[in-house]
Amino acid sequence: MTLMHDAPAGADPQNGAAAPAAAPATMTMAQALNRALADALAADPSVVVFGEDVGALGGVFRITDGLTARFGESRCFDTPLAESGIVGTAVGMAMNGMRPVVEMQFDAFAYPAFEQIVDHVAKMGNRTQGRVRLPLVIRIPYAGGIGGVEHHSDSSEAYYVHTPGLTVVSPVTPQDAYGLLRAAIAHPDPVIFLEPKKLYWSTGEVDVEAPLPEIGRARVAREGDDATLIAYGPSVPVALAAAEAAAEDGRSIGVVDLRSLVPFDDETVCAAVRRTGRAVVVAEAPGFASMAAEIVARVSERCFHHLLAPVGRVTGFDTPFAPPKLERFYLPDVDRVLDAVDALQWEDA
Repeated sequence: MTLMHDAPAGADPQNGAAAPAAAPATMTMAQALNRALADALAADPSVVVFGEDVGALGGVFRITDGLTARFGESRCFDTPLAESGIVGTAVGMAMNGMRPVVEMQFDAFAYPAFEQIVDHVAKMGNRTQGRVRLPLVIRIPYAGGIGGVEHHSDSSEAYYVHTPGLTVVSPVTPQDAYGLLRAAIAHPDPVIFLEPKKLYWSTGEVDVEAPLPEIGRARVAREGDDATLIAYGPSVPVALAAAEAAAEDGRSIGVVDLRSLVPFDDETVCAAVRRTGRAVVVAEAPGFASMAAEIVARVSERCFHHLLAPVGRVTGFDTPFAPPKLERFYLPDVDRVLDAVDALQWEDA
């Protein structure tokens, strides 16, 4: 495969001299992800991007828009509608010194590739006692909020976090979308990169010169003294809105954005919970045997003597994802979160 070499990010293409640092810019999450892919392609000729409709079309959500025109069809290209083949190809590339970034067009579209992911992507390092590493990224737009039908709105994170050998991250802000994707591409082992599709059009300031965030570290999105909401991905804005509403009633509610599901940042999460003594986990996925259930268990085990009430959770229902007209009743909202906060035995404080 012929690879196009571009100038390193931050360099002047005319003479190779260091260019002035770029000022932070307001971007949507989609634009931040696109910029991350472009900068990774420019900085490292071993990076390739491929998947269904990611080339000329630029992806269903336009995350790869313009990459083929800029870097050529050898660096960003379309594939057949065969997810297992896409991931299998990425495995072979990663085994041979490349850094593939593949896109699963929608969350549930990844299921045909599940055997490749759990049997080969996740296990290759262990199978070879570390002699073969797979530095690949599987991007998956996930969760609801766009009025999509089934197979287009799944929260499938539990499958991946339950699989040893996979790193699993989910950004919320455009800054984290840029930084975490750059960090995932540079990671020596496979990363499942879950992109909350309803946040693609959210905006925020992005500093491409900022240090990359450490995978495995949560972010305290809001400080609080009375209770802690623990959320990730598409549920973080809901938690923040609930905390803002609770402030009007005089309650100081903190919010922890996990950012990384595996590795899990027990230190940051438990520090917040021990400070407040009360916690609620907020997540879109069904609650039974879920990431939310794991978080509740970890917090209960590690913070038991600091808890003033059982750890609550607000999740999607244990049903297939609702049709578009009923989606708003399925997804956790501010009222459900506030009801869970109200149930935290305040009278016993």
